[in-house]
Amino acid sequence: MKKVIVTGGAGYVGAVLVPKLLEKGHKVKVIDLYIYGEDVLNEVKDHPLLMQVKGDIRDRKILKKEIPGYDTVIHLACISNDPSYELDPALGKSINYDAFIKLVAVSKKEKVKNFIYASSSSVYGVKSEPEVTEDLPLEPLTDYSLYKAKCEEVLLKEATDNFIVTIIRPSTICGYSPRLRLDLSVNILTNHAVNKGEITVFGGEQKRPNLHIEDMTDLYVYLLELPDDKINKKIYNAGYENYKIKEIADIVRNVVNPKLTIKTIPTNDNRSYHVSSEKIKRELGYVAKRSIESAIKDLRDAFREGKIPDPINNIRYYNIKTMQALKLK
Repeated sequence: MKKVIVTGGAGYVGAVLVPKLLEKGHKVKVIDLYIYGEDVLNEVKDHPLLMQVKGDIRDRKILKKEIPGYDTVIHLACISNDPSYELDPALGKSINYDAFIKLVAVSKKEKVKNFIYASSSSVYGVKSEPEVTEDLPLEPLTDYSLYKAKCEEVLLKEATDNFIVTIIRPSTICGYSPRLRLDLSVNILTNHAVNKGEITVFGGEQKRPNLHIEDMTDLYVYLLELPDDKINKKIYNAGYENYKIKEIADIVRNVVNPKLTIKTIPTNDNRSYHVSSEKIKRELGYVAKRSIESAIKDLRDAFREGKIPDPINNIRYYNIKTMQALKLK
């Protein structure tokens, strides 16, 4: 049993991860602003091993108060993806980078043993190589990905035999979560197919890596079980299926309604890359198990069962709309 702090534990990934950690017997403390709803973790809110702290990771006082006594930090909290970051670059930097430096410093001082960081596959930029591996140079194209890369540098410099650091570069996550995001490619296409009866693809030839949210969260749980020497100062891509956007649209149509038409619109966003997850398979024996099709089916069923009320208009499913409404500073 570990004592685990999950920053951003009420976010898209955290809402699936936290129940899994509790099921494994870990003591879990969530630190989150809960801007997407304080009901996200309702199914486990009374669990004796769970503590929820509504707080801002930019506040060093909160970090100094809440981190002592915990041996592991899984850092998920951030302003997620390029469009959300670009709404307010100063806000994005303050949360994604400045707060990260404080979090690492306080964690190390307070004797946290393991620090797991959720970076992003976007740090690679656009690559011509057929397989994007962890040893390729980072060429971030946006401030969001730039500061993800800078955080990696900060963390690796702080690593010691007593402060074990692991960096994960996830592909685009897809699938159902109690704190659902409907602004990610697979989830967008599925939402529109089910609830608008139409599928619109921007571009279509871009190849993007994807990973089922259940596989992403299984990986974080698995990392807690591994010996320190296998994961210290290690960087791993985490992905599964690399499909063109138009291929994802075809899968969505086949799952939701084969009679739907797919409309294609030109786009300026032609980023295309194929992320390799061979290293994590080779070194840690970790292989994702769930397909994009499985994520689409999970979402389709959740829509039909009424688990996702007002999916087109409710801003809680859309990061940018929520941030605009709340005017975070």
